[in-house]
Amino acid sequence: MSSPLIDSPVGVMAMLVAVVSFWFWLEKKSGWKIFNYLPPLIFIYATPVVLSNTGLIPFESAAYDFLRHYGLPIFICLMLLKVDVVGAIRIMGKGVFVMLIGTAGVVIGGVAAYTLGQAITTPEWFPLHFPLPEDSWKAFGTLAGSWIGGTGNMTAAHAALDGDGGHMTMAAAADQMVYLVWLPLLLGSRAFAAKFNRWMRVPANRLEMMDRAAAEHDDSEKPPKMIQLLYLALIALGFTWISLELSQVLPPVAVGGATVISASTWLILLVTTLALAASATPARKLPAAHPIAMAIIYVYVARIGATMDLTNASLETMGAFVLMCYVWIMIHGIFILAGAWLFRVDVHTLAIASAANIGGAASAPIVAAHHRESLVPASILMAMIGYALGNYLAILTGRLGQLIAG
Repeated sequence: MSSPLIDSPVGVMAMLVAVVSFWFWLEKKSGWKIFNYLPPLIFIYATPVVLSNTGLIPFESAAYDFLRHYGLPIFICLMLLKVDVVGAIRIMGKGVFVMLIGTAGVVIGGVAAYTLGQAITTPEWFPLHFPLPEDSWKAFGTLAGSWIGGTGNMTAAHAALDGDGGHMTMAAAADQMVYLVWLPLLLGSRAFAAKFNRWMRVPANRLEMMDRAAAEHDDSEKPPKMIQLLYLALIALGFTWISLELSQVLPPVAVGGATVISASTWLILLVTTLALAASATPARKLPAAHPIAMAIIYVYVARIGATMDLTNASLETMGAFVLMCYVWIMIHGIFILAGAWLFRVDVHTLAIASAANIGGAASAPIVAAHHRESLVPASILMAMIGYALGNYLAILTGRLGQLIAG
């Protein structure tokens, strides 16, 4: 194979940043409605796939290694530093527990869907390929990261489970194809608010109490000062360094002959735990952590796309995976409804709780604004709780599938 046109690590990094910048600029500049259904994330992932498979950029680069070893843990530190569990509970009350039950539905549903995908056998002429590949548990774990937290958790789980470009392609495709159906259901549920709330025996003053708590919550940020940016850099770099060092000395953990905690997994778990511990300190009030974190993770998503070799892609396998993901989302829906019945919460809270899981911080505010605009800040807080849990539970989902695969 001929050498790629752009081979320098600096040039490759510049191309990845350019791809991310272009798609967000186009979304803002054009106002095209297609971005309501296919967010920039899809194009940010797909564009480097084309660039690497056409020989413009390489499949392997020191830039990719840098993002994998340092960019991802730095992102996790900055993202989880803003988690505010107390604030979410103060506004949403029992709604947080409904979201947690929905999270359990994601974990259990992912393992069940993977098991079903392994159990089904189809003839060669069938348009979908069953059983799914045994290592597709990596794709299920990767998608669980998105459905529990968000894009950052998806990429973290993908790295912790040692997934390849094919697993990310399956997860990213299923994520959008399922959400194109699930989001309208969450938005449309507002029309049934009165009947739903009576059926769920929702207390008459619940909505008033949530509105009052939301009005008292202040999540505004002032522009960061230089010293505050230095503090953020110290925390992110320090935690990354500590986690990298410990991940190299901690022994791998095996269950039933299968390694369930490797060095990659240790790295994600350690940096997640340190960042969550810091979120309980005044460090959580440092401004600008979230936008910096999101800029890093979108470049990392572009990096994953660049390593995807289309010669190994299988549309039959991807179609089967997407079908199992529809089974998966139905299990999550059953769990979220059971949680609403158990805790007697309104349909607005239910929709926001599910969106905080399945859509993350990008979609939860959209659902909240449609249902009850005063709950938009709370929806972001709930999504941040999903961020906090996503790395742990997505890894658990994938590893349970690995144990089932033997």
